[in-house]
Amino acid sequence: MSLLQVEALQVSLGPRDDAVQILREVSFSLEAGATLGIVGESGCGKSMTALAVMGLLPTPHHLQGRIQFRGLDLTGPDAARWHEQRGRHMAMIFQEPMTSLNPVLTVGFQLAEMLTQHEGRSPAQAMTQAIELLERVGIAEPARRAKAYPHEMSGGMRQRVMIAMALACKPQLLIADEPTTALDVSVQAQILDLMLELQRDHGTALLFISHNFGVISEMADEVMVMYAGKTVEQGPAHTVLQSPHHPYTQGLLSTVPDLERRVEHLPVIAGQVPNLSRLPPGCSFQPRCERASALCEQSAPPLMNIHTTHQMPSQKVACFHASA
Repeated sequence: MSLLQVEALQVSLGPRDDAVQILREVSFSLEAGATLGIVGESGCGKSMTALAVMGLLPTPHHLQGRIQFRGLDLTGPDAARWHEQRGRHMAMIFQEPMTSLNPVLTVGFQLAEMLTQHEGRSPAQAMTQAIELLERVGIAEPARRAKAYPHEMSGGMRQRVMIAMALACKPQLLIADEPTTALDVSVQAQILDLMLELQRDHGTALLFISHNFGVISEMADEVMVMYAGKTVEQGPAHTVLQSPHHPYTQGLLSTVPDLERRVEHLPVIAGQVPNLSRLPPGCSFQPRCERASALCEQSAPPLMNIHTTHQMPSQKVACFHASA
């Protein structure tokens, strides 16, 4: 059985009579020790998928489908199961650390509190380990910084504190939402190495959200491309990145700068992600797609298996006109 199994996940936000559907039929599984990379433009549903898995959706919300973790149905009637899993067995590195850290408590206290609650450490042991964790994520003078409040730290340092908190209890599932966005290149590499070390030593599964295809290609075993709250392409990372079939995936990859080739203008995908409360009819991507036909305007394509050669494993694509 997979460590994490998400089936036909649908999420709407807002009062029931005026709710906006944010996620539509999202399904995936994640094995222990594996990494699933989720990519797509801002507003496509990546972060909302992560929040749904963590049981941290904003209220009011309406969730349909199933989220199963460690054999437990988290979407069942016992809502306390999510609380039991968070922190100890599943953790998340949030995209914006300033809204995730308590502004009136020192970062050392917040780190130590996790260790006393979930690991049974004494306050003194927890603080010692908290300082060690701050050092591991590249924070200079960790003993002094442990006494600092979040507002006294830079954005990059706060992000490293969040990463330390996520790694503290060695979770079985780590969700990383753009975890290295505010960090310089050398610290990015250090943090990614820490995640790989956690994965190697403890079999941690990673759900990794990023705009950086270079990082995704290095970290992910599988890739899921999302657009307007829906999965449009899914499969082994090397297959999706080397031979994308969906025009959206192809468009995203074409915008990645090639350091070996100088161009006057970088490619862009025309248009923008649609407002989820006013989706176009049929395929959500059709207003921006050069291959769109009358069929695309009438019907939303299902996510279907694309059968390719033995050397290039199959992947799933939601497009009537998918091509290599």
